[in-house]
Amino acid sequence: MRTLSPPLPDPLPVPHAPGPLSGIAPVPGSKSITNRALALAALAEGPTVLTNALFADDTARMMDCLRALGFVVDDEPEHERITVHGQGGVIPANRAAALFVGNSGTTARFITPLAALGHGTFLLDGVARMRERPIGDLLHALQALGVHAESVAGNGCPPLRIDADGLHGGACTIRADKSSQFLSGLLLAAPCAKGEQTVVTVDGPLLSAPYITITVEMVRAFGGVIHVSEDGRIFRIPGNQMYRTPGTYAVEPDASSATYFWGAAAITGGTARVPGIGRNALQGDAAFVDVLSAMGCGVRKDDDFIEITGTSKLTGGTFDMNAISDTVMTLAAIAPFADSPTVLENIAHIRHKETDRIAATVTELRRLGVRVDEREDGFTIYPCDKITPTAPVRTYDDHRMAMAFALIGLRVPGVQIADPSCVNKTFPDYFARLERLVRL
Repeated sequence: MRTLSPPLPDPLPVPHAPGPLSGIAPVPGSKSITNRALALAALAEGPTVLTNALFADDTARMMDCLRALGFVVDDEPEHERITVHGQGGVIPANRAAALFVGNSGTTARFITPLAALGHGTFLLDGVARMRERPIGDLLHALQALGVHAESVAGNGCPPLRIDADGLHGGACTIRADKSSQFLSGLLLAAPCAKGEQTVVTVDGPLLSAPYITITVEMVRAFGGVIHVSEDGRIFRIPGNQMYRTPGTYAVEPDASSATYFWGAAAITGGTARVPGIGRNALQGDAAFVDVLSAMGCGVRKDDDFIEITGTSKLTGGTFDMNAISDTVMTLAAIAPFADSPTVLENIAHIRHKETDRIAATVTELRRLGVRVDEREDGFTIYPCDKITPTAPVRTYDDHRMAMAFALIGLRVPGVQIADPSCVNKTFPDYFARLERLVRL
């Protein structure tokens, strides 16, 4: 059963691994895929059953927002199943709705263009950190398409006011150098626009391109049509489309969550197999195993699993992490155990995530005695043979800080994680699963 975990001790001691960790490590369904599937299922005609769906804070916020917009969403956590009763591109709430997204960036960026398909006034807000997270690039694109959407404070961040009168298509440009989710949100909603066509052109760098691939492939799985230019920067979407429910849609296990167990094997010299994610994985973060391979780990990819075998001698290197930026902190937790420096670059955008992930990672590694050189777009981590946990690792209300830094505790006795319940955002029973792997 995947529900929010019971209260955890704060700080939480991380179990020290007595030797190599080996075993099969199942992980929950993908947050990215679950939230995309929720949006698509709501816009499709008829009910869609999502299997292996993730039940966590982020997906709960997405379901809450869909319900606020008038959709019927039946969730069955005990069966990892969600049934969404789609309305064929119609937004049922036709006057007003309050949309609370918490600190879920995917929810904010997907539900905003979806709400624009409706008719009424929709107010979107979140926690204090969400009010600092930029969404102005998405608003500008929607405004170019004739949508009255604005940042209430005028700073390009939530809270937002969307005075919706349907999405009518047209042409817009969008910047995607802070988040690819701005573009993904448009691509999810645009097939239901009433105009003849919507043309979206990417202006500037395209961040985390594998996530755009996920969006396009999922739109097509629901019967939508998107024409993508050869360079992947122009998207032509015919209007007046009707998404078709596939009946049942299986959510792939979360590749970002899998990296923690692959990382556990890497730093302890063990073997960890994650089932359900194979050589043809939809998620780009599965490419993290290629980073581990470059560091000396063994990698085995099959149709329905990926397995990592650690090594007694990890080697550092230089890695462009732009396309798999959610795995940055996993690599940062592994890097001190390498025999040479590890350079992580081209990740300036992660300063705008749940926290400033560059600053937070650098700060907590230094507090553990690790030498780190910080740059605007990344950092360099040096080998450290004497990590010293003198205080709990601070997590900054960021689930990935908690999950990644717990890996250090597998090798170094005495590591504690502050505010461990922040993992409820995407992986509520993470620490229980990690401990089970240690106890095998």
